[in-house]
Amino acid sequence: MPNPIGRRATALAAAGLTAVAITACSPPTESGSGGTDTGGGVSAATATSAEELGGMDALVAAANEEGALNVIALPPDWANYGEVIKAFQAKYPDITVTSDQPDASSADEIATAKRLKGQSGAPDVFDLGAAVALANTDMYAKYKVATWDDVPADFKDPDGLWINDYGGYMSIGYDSSKVPAPTSVQDLMGADYKGKVALNGNPTEAGAAFAGVQMVAIAEGGSAGDLAKGVEFFKELKAAGNFLPVDPTPATVESGQTPVVIDWDYLNASLSAKVPTWEVFVPSDAVVAGYYYQAINVDAPHPAAARLWQEFLYSDEGQNLWLKGGARPVRFDAMKEAGTLDEAAAAALPAVDGTPVVPTQEDAESGKTYLAENWANAVG
Repeated sequence: MPNPIGRRATALAAAGLTAVAITACSPPTESGSGGTDTGGGVSAATATSAEELGGMDALVAAANEEGALNVIALPPDWANYGEVIKAFQAKYPDITVTSDQPDASSADEIATAKRLKGQSGAPDVFDLGAAVALANTDMYAKYKVATWDDVPADFKDPDGLWINDYGGYMSIGYDSSKVPAPTSVQDLMGADYKGKVALNGNPTEAGAAFAGVQMVAIAEGGSAGDLAKGVEFFKELKAAGNFLPVDPTPATVESGQTPVVIDWDYLNASLSAKVPTWEVFVPSDAVVAGYYYQAINVDAPHPAAARLWQEFLYSDEGQNLWLKGGARPVRFDAMKEAGTLDEAAAAALPAVDGTPVVPTQEDAESGKTYLAENWANAVG
């Protein structure tokens, strides 16, 4: 697989980034190994575009016949996924969406797909962090949505195995009524933050936490691929009593249990609706940008519905719903030029100063290896 970065830094800037992861379900009509045949001799499980199936009407008919879609690791408050799922269900009422393990990690998505392979409850689609996504491409089906050409080359696999969906910047969210405003990553070592700093997940499994360690590593003089200084920082943060070993959620933020959260800016920004005193800070010396990866399970039990879901996500409606959630959709530029972008939602994006650092595939691989060998011993 080619390096997915290259010109991505330029594209991220143009997309507004520098202004600044199944349970019960009705069984499919056909299994993922074969898939619904629309009559043209092409099965949904092998179709690489809606056109191959006879067009969108044929894809919708095939997905309606399956009658189900399994998604996984999509919290309702993550990039507005709650509204995204509701909108898809409203548009295609004959398809029942089952959202499994909403708080699962990217690694959990892959593990669940392997465990449930061949079963009707297996996930049909994935939404993954870079490190996990690029390490499991043999599990994806090739497919290109109708708006494929709108997405810059460096944001997608040329054969259609994966495509970036939405992105943002790693940030520090904090309750300004409980802690002083941080002006740097190093501030989190201060006494005011004792027992208050949480990281969104385990960085050996969760993409957001992985990027959080990258942000800290860069701020401490390391790099997106050399995470030694990031791990050392969290080791010292724990020794100081400031690191809070709790996976943050909107509930823990509202209750005051996690008054400081290291997470993507769009996730932190969304918390201000629940906690008016919640603020978002992106360190200007560690502006880590990143996109998540969308892919179809090659063994999807509902292959037509999986492909229809992708078409919805990359439509103007789907992209604007992510934007409404504070995330930067991958078709931002094309939609802005076409006049289909939600300008009000775009104007509400968190402001960011500094030069973005866009981690490469090599960064993801080296960082993942280092964390696997060092994180547990250093932080636990």
